[in-house]
Amino acid sequence: MSVTEQYILDTYRAQRLGEPAPPAPGAHDWEVVRELRDHRRFRAAVAGRPARGRIRSAAVRLLRTRP
Repeated sequence: MSVTEQYILDTYRAQRLGEPAPPAPGAHDWEVVRELRDHRRFRAAVAGRPARGRIRSAAVRLLRTRP
């Protein structure tokens, strides 16, 4: 069963039971991405690493150490 078919079935069941319809698939994708980014920054700060620009600073360190 595809995601769309499951959503249609869940919407039908909710309507028959008088419950609110579930959110559409993909409705909160960007919110989840932002929360994941914030969580990774938090974990980096707790571990004592820079919370932002870690890839760029690592690349700069690599480029500076080359002869």
